[in-house]
Amino acid sequence: MTVRAVDVADYILQERGTMSAMKLQKLVFYSQAWHLVWEDKELFPEEIQAWANGPVVPDLYDCHHGSFSLTPGFFKGDISHLTEKNKDVINRVLKFYGDKDAQWLSDLTHMEEPWKNARIGLADGERGDHVISTAAMMEYYSSI
Repeated sequence: MTVRAVDVADYILQERGTMSAMKLQKLVFYSQAWHLVWEDKELFPEEIQAWANGPVVPDLYDCHHGSFSLTPGFFKGDISHLTEKNKDVINRVLKFYGDKDAQWLSDLTHMEEPWKNARIGLADGERGDHVISTAAMMEYYSSI
């Protein structure tokens, strides 16, 4: 079974409860990044783009557009697709990043190379759809 971003998002909401869409997007991003480093493979296949407020999974955005606050089960994902290793990675991400607020997480991504490099050629605040590659995430996060 292929894990999808909606499965990861619903698992995070189940573990942490209701949160803003912006915070959830950043936690999904960090789950992908650290899964690449610790498991040497992507957690989910959907692309992540470098939007003005940080990394965004457009497929998730398409589901939550217009909703600020997201509750457990919002995406109707299937968390049974997640393996114990997947959950372990996500839980470690939540342990480190989960108590941070959405703006703190957004600011952090703005200081990190994967987002900054994907934004090259775009002005601050400008809309963009440049993809943050899994290779860029793997290279950067494995170096810190």
